[in-house]
Amino acid sequence: MPRQTGHHGSFMRTHQHDQIAVKPRRYVAAIATHQADIRAAQALRYRVFALEMGARLHSKIDGLDYDEIDDYCDHLLVRDLQTGAIVACTRLLTDSAAARLGRFYSEGEFHLDGVLSLPGRFLEIGRTCVDPAQRGSVVLGTLWNGLADYAYRQRFDYLMGCASISPGPSGFAVEAVYRQIRPEQFGPAELAVRPRHPVPTAQRCVRDESGIPPLLQAYLRLGCWVLGEPCWDEDFNVMDVFILLELSRMQARYEKRFIAKRLEITHDVMPAYL
Repeated sequence: MPRQTGHHGSFMRTHQHDQIAVKPRRYVAAIATHQADIRAAQALRYRVFALEMGARLHSKIDGLDYDEIDDYCDHLLVRDLQTGAIVACTRLLTDSAAARLGRFYSEGEFHLDGVLSLPGRFLEIGRTCVDPAQRGSVVLGTLWNGLADYAYRQRFDYLMGCASISPGPSGFAVEAVYRQIRPEQFGPAELAVRPRHPVPTAQRCVRDESGIPPLLQAYLRLGCWVLGEPCWDEDFNVMDVFILLELSRMQARYEKRFIAKRLEITHDVMPAYL
């Protein structure tokens, strides 16, 4: 009879072969290869953005968060191996795909002249969400692993996108929120972007009642810069801040936090929530 050892029986050592069986992974991140999986991700996005957040979506298909940009993106999904369900997703727009489309999504919200003049390859991340029932687990950490693998495998130089901040009961506390971001996290002044739709004065307040959301906190921990003033997204009723990550700055963080921590991710100890 094998003798179980270790924390909560998560691995087993046998007398005969001295083998260790590690607890199987529950979540796996991968790029969608089937239309059905993309539709499942768009359905998850609809539940989070439209039903939970109350966003006004301009979708071409009822019950899905779908727009023309989806057709140009790779869709990174996290699947629960116990249920088969898609529990997190984000869409990735490469610079070559953006050239075919004619724009990055972020260009609809910000003037990016300084950023896009930088030499190197750009990868845009957007529409990131996690199933409400899975927040606080390892799901977001698994998603970041997949993102980092994708970015390094294809040799991108910059990761960029928009991170959303919901208003508090009194409105958007732009100055109060920005005071919580360290000076070095704002990046070079010459790269500052300009919002196409600044947060209206009537929507602003002084007291911060919402704080920095976990997704933006995760970006900042990875080394992202916040560049310039936020843009007001009226459809989602959020203020979006533009983030830029020079991926060479992320390499040490990635190797330490994600590669070296893969065993810990397997054992459900990395918090993750949106």
